[in-house]
Amino acid sequence: MNTAQLTSYDQLIEAAEEILDRDVTRDEKLFAICELLADEISTFSWVGFYLPDPEGKEELVLGPFVGPATHHKRIPYGSGICGQVALSHETFVAQDVESEDNYLACSVDVKSEIVVPIMKEEEFVGQLDIDSNTKNSISKEQEALLEEICEMLADEF
Repeated sequence: MNTAQLTSYDQLIEAAEEILDRDVTRDEKLFAICELLADEISTFSWVGFYLPDPEGKEELVLGPFVGPATHHKRIPYGSGICGQVALSHETFVAQDVESEDNYLACSVDVKSEIVVPIMKEEEFVGQLDIDSNTKNSISKEQEALLEEICEMLADEF
């Protein structure tokens, strides 16, 4: 990681901490995190959260997001990359979504995707889903950044 990336990484973590310290609702914080990431990382074209169904169905429900509207408002566990992460509880990076058998297309423009689970202790409480319109655009540094932000977010659940 070069110095510019490190500064940016640290600045984004600091900005996320400031958002999480606000006296607002969890959804307002999640939306602000979406805005932060979409504004600060130019290759992120859609940033949003999926949360487990509040009634206990094995489905993800679309939460706060920034970017074009999506018709994927509910995703069954196991379906697509988001549904896969809901079961595996592990970060998944698709540098070329067309090469993924289980990819649920949101837009023909999307080329890369990363999904990071949010775990509160051993419980899956949500996930951060990011699409990019650029193939091979998710760096290891971005993956580490997003995982750290999701660790910070666990306290909101």
